[in-house]
Amino acid sequence: MTANASDVIIRPATPADLPTLGRLGALMVQTHHHFDRKRFIAPTPYTERGYASFLGSQLHAQQAIVLVAEQHGGTIGYAYAGVEDTDYMALRGPAGVLYDILVDPECRRHGVGRQLLDAVVAALTSRGVRQVVLSTAERNDAAQRLFARAGFRRTMIEMTRDLDQL
Repeated sequence: MTANASDVIIRPATPADLPTLGRLGALMVQTHHHFDRKRFIAPTPYTERGYASFLGSQLHAQQAIVLVAEQHGGTIGYAYAGVEDTDYMALRGPAGVLYDILVDPECRRHGVGRQLLDAVVAALTSRGVRQVVLSTAERNDAAQRLFARAGFRRTMIEMTRDLDQL
């Protein structure tokens, strides 16, 4: 399946989307674990169901936004974001935080990710958000290019030290 951006509808997620969101979330866990097996959790047989359950709990959460990209009646991607208050640990004021954005691998490179990103930024803006922050894996070059093209700039670098190697 390939996506033609003009055939894609971005809409709020519903409970009917959860099985696909679970599959996509598990794919994200797997991809990140592949990037760095010591930093990111490994997928398990429960990951799909657990991710679907978690995103299901966010569908009606007041501060959360869960959007899906739909094409011909099928969900091909999603974005999950939230509105957060001042965070002294992150040294930032109130902001929108983009937690997840993922497009089915067969539908990438056709503008769907950018549509999701633009839609989630618009949804955050409509809630009065004046700044959006996100994190991306160091090795996720494609996501970093998408975010840079959309006007995001680098502001933090996470570093990890594995203490089992001392």
